[in-house]
Amino acid sequence: MGPSASSNKRQKREDYRQAHRDEGLAELPKKKFYRQRAHANPFSDHQLIYPISPDHMNWAEYFPNYAVFAGKHILNGQTEGIIELSSLQGKEFEMLQGRRLVKDVTVADIGCGFGGLLVALAPKLPGDLIIGMEIRTQVTEFVQDRIKALRNQNPDSGLYQNIACLRANTMKFLPNFFKKAQLRKIFLCFPDPHFKARKHKARIVSTTLNTEYAFVMKPGGWVYTITDVEDLYDWMILHFNAHPSFQRVALEEQEADICVQTMRVETEEGKKVERNQGEKFIACFRRIEDPPWP
Repeated sequence: MGPSASSNKRQKREDYRQAHRDEGLAELPKKKFYRQRAHANPFSDHQLIYPISPDHMNWAEYFPNYAVFAGKHILNGQTEGIIELSSLQGKEFEMLQGRRLVKDVTVADIGCGFGGLLVALAPKLPGDLIIGMEIRTQVTEFVQDRIKALRNQNPDSGLYQNIACLRANTMKFLPNFFKKAQLRKIFLCFPDPHFKARKHKARIVSTTLNTEYAFVMKPGGWVYTITDVEDLYDWMILHFNAHPSFQRVALEEQEADICVQTMRVETEEGKKVERNQGEKFIACFRRIEDPPWP
């Protein structure tokens, strides 16, 4: 393929994505216009936008139906109730007004891929705000356009207003987005196995990262993991079991959980494993209470 043909294809992809953003289409986006490499290097200096603290995060951009505006909040398009913002003053009020939500994001799908799990969880966890976090630019755009289309297809029901996706490198900036004990569920679905020993430091589960997960999770919250690589499965069990803030969920309780049932069949990677008749390895871990200070 010559440089001209390659350039034309690239332009067609860009035109397609721009049309989806500008026209607010109800048609679901096509993956072929959002192609990107399967993985990204988390240690690269990506051009990312992230808040300096959770209080500075503009969640209203992602969950507009749950946003607070001028002391009121908007829920499913209707003004409902009054939010007390009088404790904020001056620049602090100006900064946070229009960025706050009526409730916190409580579920995170880290490395959400093309958003299959997000979409499946939306009606199953209607009381939660669920954020997908993805490092790849075009994959993030696909999920965002997919959610917009689903919202446009369901204008009256409010379906899919509780899910969103943003571009982020959670290995570097997770505590910038979430306060202590904010999340009740974290999903780590089919993460990059990084087979080579020298690449293990890039795995999404490690002693350091598990401490960050523990920080942002409520006691009693769950971390859900699934992979088709047995070595990575063993690695994740080893590191979560070794962490004092986590305890593995018993198999019977795990298998009865609706999110485990959904995670097993709804991710794009999981469907690929199913087609190839591969095996899926699942392990869940509960955030336990911190011991009292001496």
